[in-house]
Amino acid sequence: MKKLQIFTTGGTVDKVYFDALSEYQIGDPVVGSVLTRMNVGFEFCVDELMRLDSLDMTDVHRQTIQQRVSDSDAEYILIMHGTDGMVETAGWLGDITNKKIIFTGAMQPAAFAETDAVFNIGCAVGALQVVEDGVYIVMSGQVFVADQVVKNRAEHRFETVG
Repeated sequence: MKKLQIFTTGGTVDKVYFDALSEYQIGDPVVGSVLTRMNVGFEFCVDELMRLDSLDMTDVHRQTIQQRVSDSDAEYILIMHGTDGMVETAGWLGDITNKKIIFTGAMQPAAFAETDAVFNIGCAVGALQVVEDGVYIVMSGQVFVADQVVKNRAEHRFETVG
């Protein structure tokens, strides 16, 4: 992998909680510091597109993501995204060719001790290096084709459709 383009949109991975009542804000993107701490052997660039919970994302936001990915000259693209809207946004990118696009996020904020954020980021970066061109979702150690996955909210994981 020559260079990785990362687009961040907010979501649970970047949430910062302030009190016991679960008051939160979406903070600075964490993915760049995670990759730096892991001493990765490739260049990466992080562009923050928005700071949203994916439940608050609209088609206008998705169109912005689609346009930025389409306009990027990068072959490898990682999109940090909230898990509730990840599948829908991924659907907006299905027509983009000649790119390896992976969405990932976290069920628990990166700031939490029991977070899945670092694991998901690592899995996504590894997957980018072996997948064919297309759009994928990487969560919980699995790589899913974006149009063949759903979020199982009751089980707190993603699963293949059917």
